[in-house]
Amino acid sequence: MTEFFQGLGEFWEALRAPAAPLLRYALAAGLIASLTFGIVGGYVVTRRISYIAAAIAHSIFAGIGAAVFLERKFDLAWCTPLLGSIVAAILSALLIGWVSLRVREREDTVISAIWATGMAAGVLFLYFAPGPAVNAESFIFGDILITSRADLAVTALLGAIVLVTNVFFYHRLVGVCFDEEFVRLRGVNAGFLYLLLLCLIGLSVVLLVRLTGIILAIALLVLPAASAARLGRRLWSIMIIATGLSMLYSVAGLAFSYPTQTPTGPVVVLFAAAGYALALARKKAGR
Repeated sequence: MTEFFQGLGEFWEALRAPAAPLLRYALAAGLIASLTFGIVGGYVVTRRISYIAAAIAHSIFAGIGAAVFLERKFDLAWCTPLLGSIVAAILSALLIGWVSLRVREREDTVISAIWATGMAAGVLFLYFAPGPAVNAESFIFGDILITSRADLAVTALLGAIVLVTNVFFYHRLVGVCFDEEFVRLRGVNAGFLYLLLLCLIGLSVVLLVRLTGIILAIALLVLPAASAARLGRRLWSIMIIATGLSMLYSVAGLAFSYPTQTPTGPVVVLFAAAGYALALARKKAGR
């Protein structure tokens, strides 16, 4: 126990060290991204579409693999895994929404197809990419400690997009989440709002992949919001509480994983799972 607290002291010392900016970048990225997780997670839990978020998360692997392949094959320096993940997230979100709204295909079938296809395509792209073998573990399990200043800037930009979109479309998105038929009767384009919501989920998942990886991405999007839903009554209060919880879990995960030399993403998710368990126990005790 003494060694653990000593490790925590080393963590806070490392944050202040001018020669070690990566830890500060990682902490800042986690805090900024938590705003996105809290906002979008509130919609996901309210609309009960966590399975769609999971499918989008796994489809991102295809975009990452394609970006690595194209960058190496055609020497495209601008074709980064982050760009590939954003494109794949938006495309998969639009595809799921379009098929659900227009084709009337069973939504679970479409989601399963995108889920499996994304992972398979990503593996093949990375396999055929020229040059040395790519370590896919950082994408599958995440590694926020390799966050650069450019990554931090992109995280802030994506977070700002989600925040501004939420401010302008909040009431209409709430209507789509709770009563889509009523929104249609009011003459509002519910289909567009549904697609917009799926795109916001896609951008959120892109941020999550850096922190927790593809496998655990859905956990941090859902668990804080699910915990907040048992503490707040209105959607805006759920979003605020979920944002605060996400920030708490990100800081706690970094502070715990640094001295113990454990992967940060899984630690953050375990803190989120523990918080959800406490919220369930609190609600049960209050009955």
